[in-house]
Amino acid sequence: MMEYLSIPTAAGSFDAIAAGPADGRPVLLLHGFPEAAVSWEHQVAVLGDRGYRAVAPDQRGYSPGVRPELAAEYGMDSIVGDVLAIADELGWSRFDLVGHDWGAAAAWWTASEHPGRLRTLTAVSTPHPGALGNALRTDEDQQMRSQYMRDWRSSGTEKQMLANNGEALRRMFEWKVPASRVDEYVRRLSEPGALTAALNWYRANRPRAEIGKVTVPTLYVWSTEDVAFGSTAALDTENWVAGAYSFQMLEDVTHWIPEEVPEVLTALLLEHLSAH
Repeated sequence: MMEYLSIPTAAGSFDAIAAGPADGRPVLLLHGFPEAAVSWEHQVAVLGDRGYRAVAPDQRGYSPGVRPELAAEYGMDSIVGDVLAIADELGWSRFDLVGHDWGAAAAWWTASEHPGRLRTLTAVSTPHPGALGNALRTDEDQQMRSQYMRDWRSSGTEKQMLANNGEALRRMFEWKVPASRVDEYVRRLSEPGALTAALNWYRANRPRAEIGKVTVPTLYVWSTEDVAFGSTAALDTENWVAGAYSFQMLEDVTHWIPEEVPEVLTALLLEHLSAH
């Protein structure tokens, strides 16, 4: 049975969905742009049924209770701080961390800087930031794929994305996410200040300090039709993991793995969790 939580932290209260017994093995799932916690609805429900305690929060900027106005407040230090603050409030000294898109970036940084807090890491779509940084310096294909990150820093992005009932936002999902779910994302991001807050993840000052290799047991899931992340960074990610590592490549799947192939991803996640 799905639960709806409000998780208080010093930064504000995070909305979240959750399932599973209170004493179950804790799993935290982080969504990306332009989604919300409900992108993990299938995974949270299945994990809960299997006896895990699964929680997926609406992240900084997506939860109305944690929506600072300044882009500087969306740096990775703040975002990693949110991950730890949520876990602390839930009473989790150690937990499994799962992330997609920006949520995966947050998960990589958390695993690098606080390995003692994590039992395992599962990163979906987004490669290790070190591998992505290398690709951005050396690979023209990745440079082209990542142009949108620079484009979305411009002040006119909100108006362009929300025009014609969020047509540009809807097109991002490549018709691979159920229309009713996309409607929900557009509705949420049409609330005053919501899209600006979400875009502040791109507008915060980058880059930050160099990230090191990850020692936590890691599963990385990448799909061949991902428009944002090419094979160069995906294949290089193994060189940035010093611990146990599994790389799963999904053929003919787009960027939206959690919702496009939820059963496939959930099976891979359960296998990873049971192995560690």
